[in-house]
Amino acid sequence: MQPVRWESPPGFKCQTRSTSLIAGLSENDPEGQLRMTAFRDGLQSFGWIEGRNLDLHVYWNSGNAAQLRASADELVRIGPEVAFAGNTAALLALRAVTSTLPTVFAQVTDPVGSGFVESIARPGRNTTGFALYEYNVAAKWAELLREIAPRTACIGVIYDASNDAERHLPQLERALSPDVRLLSFSVHTRPEIEKAIEQIGSQSNAALIALPGPLAVANHEVIVELAIEHRLPLFYPYRYFAVAGGLVSYGPDLLDQYRSAAGYVDRILRGEQAADLPVQIPTKYTLVINLKTAKVLGLEVPPKLLAVADEVIE
Repeated sequence: MQPVRWESPPGFKCQTRSTSLIAGLSENDPEGQLRMTAFRDGLQSFGWIEGRNLDLHVYWNSGNAAQLRASADELVRIGPEVAFAGNTAALLALRAVTSTLPTVFAQVTDPVGSGFVESIARPGRNTTGFALYEYNVAAKWAELLREIAPRTACIGVIYDASNDAERHLPQLERALSPDVRLLSFSVHTRPEIEKAIEQIGSQSNAALIALPGPLAVANHEVIVELAIEHRLPLFYPYRYFAVAGGLVSYGPDLLDQYRSAAGYVDRILRGEQAADLPVQIPTKYTLVINLKTAKVLGLEVPPKLLAVADEVIE
């Protein structure tokens, strides 16, 4: 679809309003800035210019559930024409306060199973957007772990239950070898994260998988530091964890999802209905390997994995 440029006459002020709710990231977080830049660039490519024909209200939240709900309440009160939810937690907060506001989402896992839409092809409600991946991607994480850290005997998983992340666990458990134990920890605060990683680190030949959610995002630097301290190979779906020092990331391109979400916001602002816009499923996954971290952990990354990696951090 080609961008449609909109030029306003001199002195014209359009009252079109759009709101964005970003959970897990602070306004000053570099990853948050990259995502919002991608979203804004996408809007501009369709001719939506802040201060000219668009009022864009952005709400940041570092993972506190009560604050996230309060932000959603305030967002709805300003009366936008469309809202953008930057992940599952943000979408859950919005759905708790409105069932009518047209909403576009990004990085939401299993939107059908979670009840956000009726089907991928026909969402049928006020919500549509860009799905993150299916829960069976956890099997790929297990496969990568076997290849990079074949001696792993225990995998510790930390997750934020408020983000539906625990739905990965059955898929992950089925993908593990019989001789590999799975320990899972539902965490709600930074101290709980620290305690869980300490317990995982006390196991022999252990590895760590941090499931996505606002709490993990807000504490990603702590998670990476503790993983290295306890010599735990760390796996995460998103690139910025590997950039921060995690061992491997495997998942879709989040910046691309934010840019693409702007296209759906454009279509809704021009009169289309969210219910008629099919949910988009990622077709490309990105593998990032931090070779520096592998060396610190004493791991030899197979050459075949390095050859197929989208990015190798050295």
